[in-house]
Amino acid sequence: MQTYMVGGAVRDALLGLPVNDHDWVVVGATPEQMVHAGYLPVGRDFPVFLHPETREEYALARTERKTAPGYHGFAFHAEPNVTLEDDLARRDLTINAMAQDGDGRLFDPFGGQMDLRARVLRHVTDAFREDPVRILRLARFAARFADFSVATETMELMRAMVQAGEVDALVPERVWQELSRGLMERCPSRMFQVLRECDALERLLPEVDRLWGVPQRADYHPEVDTGVHLMMVLDMSARLRAPLPVRFACLAHDLGKGTTPADVLPRHIGHEERSARLLKKVAARLRVPAECFELADVVAREHGNIHRSGELGASAVVRLLERCDAFRKPQRFAQVLQACECDARGRGGKEDAPYPQKDRLLGALAAAQAVPTREIAEEAQAQGLAGPKVGERIQQARVRAVTGALAGPGQDTSASAA
Repeated sequence: MQTYMVGGAVRDALLGLPVNDHDWVVVGATPEQMVHAGYLPVGRDFPVFLHPETREEYALARTERKTAPGYHGFAFHAEPNVTLEDDLARRDLTINAMAQDGDGRLFDPFGGQMDLRARVLRHVTDAFREDPVRILRLARFAARFADFSVATETMELMRAMVQAGEVDALVPERVWQELSRGLMERCPSRMFQVLRECDALERLLPEVDRLWGVPQRADYHPEVDTGVHLMMVLDMSARLRAPLPVRFACLAHDLGKGTTPADVLPRHIGHEERSARLLKKVAARLRVPAECFELADVVAREHGNIHRSGELGASAVVRLLERCDAFRKPQRFAQVLQACECDARGRGGKEDAPYPQKDRLLGALAAAQAVPTREIAEEAQAQGLAGPKVGERIQQARVRAVTGALAGPGQDTSASAA
């Protein structure tokens, strides 16, 4: 019975990165021996155990064999005669197929160290083709290690997998799991670039894939290409350390530009509502969490108005706040503004530009929230008013408050086009 640290912990240690999680593989043991040693069995599909003290996962060395399409179709073999190299051979990338024993000795049968030095993402064996999730995982690692390239033979293999329909067998939950993790990496654009290069993006997110090659007005978008702009917005969301809902909103905010009629390009009139309709389909197909969908929906519909909000008077600002549900959900509205800032700064030459709309709208919201709505409602009701009439009184008070806030010192009325 021999225990080895494997996978990401070994890789990150060799890269000089912090190691937060450890994975372990046990060679030469049976499930009964693990239980007898105090380990808690938790594996559903194959033998995995929790250490009695550290609660880290220990898996018995295993091999796997493809039995059906998709990523569920596998048969696993875990016996004491499965070697460490057998176990490492079933892993996705060479940089993840290394192990280290308790004395610090490195086991690297597939050249992972060499690929780390060369900054290359390369599949371990042809068994890579058996699990389409590995395409998403590789794309996610490309987003994490942005200076790594994809080996030519690995890219060719992924294209063949896509052409064979393997990606089409992925279940929505697993696609979302990998996409959401990739969005949270330090260079999320790399994930989508890799998926696009191997033709997987067209199958998984055609609404995003069709944005490349769609022109925008150069005076607002020096980068011109909508797909290029989207990648810049995503990387700006990472630069601003935005949470997942904001990053997903950035991904979906311009989907409607991919359906703009060719005869009106490079203008995109009404793309906001088209984006919202496409977003709804994407969210349903991938079973996107409600928190992410709802934020993205507001951003898709209102980002143009928020960009132009410096031109709006108090009444229009209050209506904008109401449409964004900012009074009930001020924290979400702050995230809406962060997504819009990513959009405004995700453009050629605009990366370090200020976004005064954010402070202006947050100031307007704070002023409107300070209005004593309950007192106004009680007074209106005492005067015999009810229903919409009460709401009108409250809105009028909010407009007066916002008028004062917008007239205050330091207000910037500049705007940035969508």
